[in-house]
Amino acid sequence: MSVGEWVSTSMPYLTPRGEGQPDAWGAELAARGRRGGQRIVAADEVAASDEVADLLGVAVGEPVVVRRRVMFLEDLPCELTDTYYPASVARGTRLAGTAKIPGGAVTLLAELGYVGVRVREDVTAGMPAEEEREALRIEPGEPVLRLTRITLDMEDRPIQLDKMTMPAHRQRLRYEMRIG
Repeated sequence: MSVGEWVSTSMPYLTPRGEGQPDAWGAELAARGRRGGQRIVAADEVAASDEVADLLGVAVGEPVVVRRRVMFLEDLPCELTDTYYPASVARGTRLAGTAKIPGGAVTLLAELGYVGVRVREDVTAGMPAEEEREALRIEPGEPVLRLTRITLDMEDRPIQLDKMTMPAHRQRLRYEMRIG
């Protein structure tokens, strides 16, 4: 695996961390002897777009909380992530702020009583918008992967929506499933 390539698995990002444990990204980097981090670009309450409303099960225009982040592997941006929450879940919590959340958002959601039990992911490929290309430091003509992840609770209610954009040539997605 080259310096800029990353193999990503989803499971660590869906499981709440124990007290004092780092967030999943930090733990995965450390386990692989890599360095990196994340920069939280913004956290806002916004009106749900058609797509966000549909995926979160809220009305179009209803307030939702979004956290926008840039993930880094070594010193290279490797992912743009926008994470959306229903305002009823995130308003007034650390999910609505720009400070790093100890143990990560999934851990905080569990502390707030929202535990994901089912996840649906869709992956597509395409060309990035100009601002995505610049943020990810990729050349014109290089495609991106877009991963959309919906996390649902025990009642099948969406509690988190992640929209990720990654340089296709530096990313490999791995899915491991256990049957039975």
